[in-house]
This record gives sequence, C-alpha cells and structure tokens, in this order.
Amino acid sequence: MGEPRSAEITQILQDWNGGNADAKERLLPFVYDELRRQARFLMSSERSNHTLQPTALVHEAFMRISEQSGIDWQNRGHFYGIASRLMRQILVDHARSHAAVKRGSNAVHFSIDDVQIPVEERAHSILCLDEVLERLEQFDEQQAKIVEMRFFGGLSNAEIAETLGISERTVGRDWQTARLWLYRELNQTA
Repeated sequence: MGEPRSAEITQILQDWNGGNADAKERLLPFVYDELRRQARFLMSSERSNHTLQPTALVHEAFMRISEQSGIDWQNRGHFYGIASRLMRQILVDHARSHAAVKRGSNAVHFSIDDVQIPVEERAHSILCLDEVLERLEQFDEQQAKIVEMRFFGGLSNAEIAETLGISERTVGRDWQTARLWLYRELNQTA
C-alpha cells in the first residue's frame, strides 16, 4: 500500500480516536480489500462448502472492531494487527464449535513454512495452534504476535515490522525462532 493511502487510513483512525462518528464507515472502503485478502488467505485451505466464508469473516471481524472501545489507534499497521487477532479469535471460536460437533483425535499436521493445514484436520489444528500460541505468548509475546499476524493475518515481514515498530530483520529472526519452537511444541501435542 502506498504512503498516501496509509496516511489516509491513519488519519481516519485518528478521527475515530477523536470520537468522529462516521470514521468507522469511512474506514471500511480503505481496508476492505486488504481484510478480504487476509480472509481469503486464511480460508484458502477450507472446503468449498465451509459455513464460514471469507466475506463473513471480514464482516464479523470489522463488526467486532467497530464494537471495540478504548483503542488508541496508532496507524494502519496497528489496525491490521488487531484485525489479525480478531480473525484468529473468530476462526478459533468457529473451530471449537466444529470440534465440539465432530470430536476426533486426528494428529496435527501442518507446515509452518507455507502455513497450510489439510482441510480434514483444520479445526483441530487451529485449536492446537491457538493453544500453543498462548503458551508462546507467555514465553515471548513478540514472537507470538509475529506468528499470529503471519498465520492469521497473512501479513508480510515488512507489514509486521511496521505494526510492531521493529526492523524486518528482527521479524525474520523472531519468525525463524518461533517456527522452530512451534514445530517442537506441535509435535509434542500430536
């Protein structure tokens, strides 16, 4: 995204901070395509008749963002970071309800390199990943945020660096460390 558009989003978020009632409605056209891209990325491995579609995920995430109060929006990256977290929560909630219906004990198999989970194990795997991410967050909050933004938000290293206010090199280093830790932890839960 170019600087002018990023600056416009930041301005709208600041208007939202200032109590401007129509800021949320003005924001949606600027962020909708990116949120859709993130949702499509997350839903790309799901079955075609999945009950939660990318558009529904975007709408649910934006609705939850709109209901938030007390957030001091910093910039575009901060917004997408929060959107990533909300999409994670929505998918985890959906996976929990799916897992409750279909109790199974499938092994967890997914590649942290390309972040793909086989469709038949997706709900169980998302729940396991969420559990492991919560443990990682206790150990290293920054690494957990990087994994969350990359896996659930589909953000690039540059976007994550902007959001967290760190260098791309640090993002890359933390991603590598987190991948190894997650691989070990997920293999222990399998």
